[in-house]
Amino acid sequence: MTILIDGLSVKGGLTASRPFIFGPTCVVEPKGKHQATIVWLHGLGDDGLSWCQLLENLPLANIKWICPTSPTQPFTLFGGLSTSTLNHLVSSVLGFDVNDMSEEASQDVEGLDASSIHVLSFLSNEPPNIKLGVGGFSMGAATAIYSAHCYARGKFGNGAGFSAHLDAVVGLSGWLPCARELNDEVEGYRIDGRAASLPILLCHGRGDDVVHFRYGVKSAEKLTSAGFENLTFKPFHSLGHNIIPEEMDAVSSWLTSKLELEGGFR
Repeated sequence: MTILIDGLSVKGGLTASRPFIFGPTCVVEPKGKHQATIVWLHGLGDDGLSWCQLLENLPLANIKWICPTSPTQPFTLFGGLSTSTLNHLVSSVLGFDVNDMSEEASQDVEGLDASSIHVLSFLSNEPPNIKLGVGGFSMGAATAIYSAHCYARGKFGNGAGFSAHLDAVVGLSGWLPCARELNDEVEGYRIDGRAASLPILLCHGRGDDVVHFRYGVKSAEKLTSAGFENLTFKPFHSLGHNIIPEEMDAVSSWLTSKLELEGGFR
């Protein structure tokens, strides 16, 4: 069963300078025994409903999917404006420059925090015996990876505590935001142990012309070196900036294994 929930206004933290107005959220209830809940975040020009329609057809009957729709106003993950038509479109809709994903690029921590806090608001309402995860595509994948970053350090960029437990993180065609901050806190992650025990799956296409394959590779390397030892990076040779059945099969199989779902992957 699919349910639509009205959008919400979320502040990006105690000192945020602007509110973030999220669109409607689509929820796919599990067809079988409820064992896990995953918040799934969409990418450029998409919404939660379209991903609900895809996710409800996966052979994962024990997962509840929550698919929010991102804020309609732009926010800048990376500084500066792009010059190409594609990058102008990306910046106008999602507010980031896909050509500036370096560690030195400016980061909109308020925007990242607002999205991650929105994720946390859903996960915090789930029953205590349910395994929790976050995943996404492209921009949604970047937010999912940022949420893993916050979970490992136990707090958001604004200092507010990250109260939920994460059991799985999935990123498709995404990248690691705030890589410089991650480098600065490596030792703390390893001492805490949260990073080492968190399963992460990153998938990326070698033909991706939006978020280039090298960003996916570099993100996986940075996360692994920071102590995220339970990370799987899966390349797809024929994949661009989109999804294919083989990739979703890999996601389904990985989630079934890591979340120990009943029935197995069919």
